[in-house]
Amino acid sequence: MSTVKKAVIPCAGFGTRFLPFTKAVPKELLPIVDTPALQFAVEECVDADIKDILVIISPQKESIKEYFGDSEVLSKYLKDAGKIEEYNLVQYIAQRANISFAVQTVMKGSGDALFYAEDFVNGEPFAVLFGDDVIYTGDKKGVTKQLVDAYINTGATILGVQQMPEEILRRCGVMIPESTDGKLTKISGLIEKPQNEIPSNLCSLGRFILKGNIFDQLRETPNGIGGELFLTDAISLLAKKEPVYCYEFDGHRYDLGNKLGFLEATVEYALRDPKLGERFKAYLNDLKNKNGF
Repeated sequence: MSTVKKAVIPCAGFGTRFLPFTKAVPKELLPIVDTPALQFAVEECVDADIKDILVIISPQKESIKEYFGDSEVLSKYLKDAGKIEEYNLVQYIAQRANISFAVQTVMKGSGDALFYAEDFVNGEPFAVLFGDDVIYTGDKKGVTKQLVDAYINTGATILGVQQMPEEILRRCGVMIPESTDGKLTKISGLIEKPQNEIPSNLCSLGRFILKGNIFDQLRETPNGIGGELFLTDAISLLAKKEPVYCYEFDGHRYDLGNKLGFLEATVEYALRDPKLGERFKAYLNDLKNKNGF
């Protein structure tokens, strides 16, 4: 069974929940302490030994290209000034991954976005990561690595899931389970944003391992709400033709699709920071004691 060597990260959405900031800056570049959310996704790929990464952007998000590009002026300044730690930070991702870009000119859904990656994928299995979720795994395997291992064991399409409460299940894709073996569950499909009975508490959280045949399935999949083509609809139909699995991954998920999730991620990553953590914790305690928060 061949392993997974490519990844696609769709980033073309408008990020309206973070307006007015996202009028000028892509939500994927919102910093969690000092690291953009998108970089966490790229590092997750690299930690899974995936070096070829395609980022799908909209015409308004050229700054993402600039972020991952080689800033010669800044790099020279840092080197000449002897700021080696800062220089290494700037060079870090460029040295570890081959990042390319495709531009989605019109937003027609997650499934449509993937068509911009078809030539890049070239029939191989590939990972898909949506940037609305940052998932902390500490010293354990990253989520994409966990899913790659599950793919190698099954040779099938894999969705990354966790058990979630009803409030979240109503807003996401929910698995229709057939049989479960440990963390791996074979599914007969999934329901996006279920309005009636919820088939399980297993929720899709923006991480996938897909095979090259997903593009044929996308071409056969009807458009959904608003005339958009959704990846989850295509996967649900694919599950009626061949084995599809979900994998309940280990990790603490932060929902960056809303402001509270972003704040939670910022606070908790700051508390883990070896340079900031203790001082930030003392500040929070002091704030609570002085102001009664």
